[in-house]
Amino acid sequence: MMKIFAASLASFTVFAISTLPIHAQESQANSWNLTEEQAATFAATVVDPLCDLSGDCPENCGNGTRQLALKKPDGDLVLVLKNGQPQFNGAVPDLLAFCGQDVEVDGLFTGFGGARFYQVQLIRTAGAGEWQKANTWLDAWKAAHPEQAEGEGPWFRRDPAVLKRIEKDGYLGLGKEADAKFIAEW
Repeated sequence: MMKIFAASLASFTVFAISTLPIHAQESQANSWNLTEEQAATFAATVVDPLCDLSGDCPENCGNGTRQLALKKPDGDLVLVLKNGQPQFNGAVPDLLAFCGQDVEVDGLFTGFGGARFYQVQLIRTAGAGEWQKANTWLDAWKAAHPEQAEGEGPWFRRDPAVLKRIEKDGYLGLGKEADAKFIAEW
């Protein structure tokens, strides 16, 4: 278990470092005015970074239960932390359909120094003509939570995992007593 944890940690730190792609001028990505933002289009293979680093390789890149990454032809792993939707959602549903496949992606690098992360906005099978928007996270959430899909307010106000965590740790993550004190002082 410790080996898997160490490999996961390495994938989120050391292997998030990536050389800048050479096709930034071809990007169609929309700017989000992120810190050290740089538009980037490049070719890669969609991989399960934990599999790549440790050899723990479930079928179909973990069927959506793991963070996914892009492995460039030079071997660099690029951690994809976000898709193109305005909510800060992950990109796993957008990348999972391409598990193990060569793709082209268009999006934004952001971050400080050598630790840079990627927000994918467009994706296509390598050599294909049409780009596909990377915006399927909310649809995937709705499909997984049909009873909570329709309702007032944003999805996270109805999400069972979020509600369970709030019940356990409070809104601030410090317990219900800390919440009560904060609310009383607010």
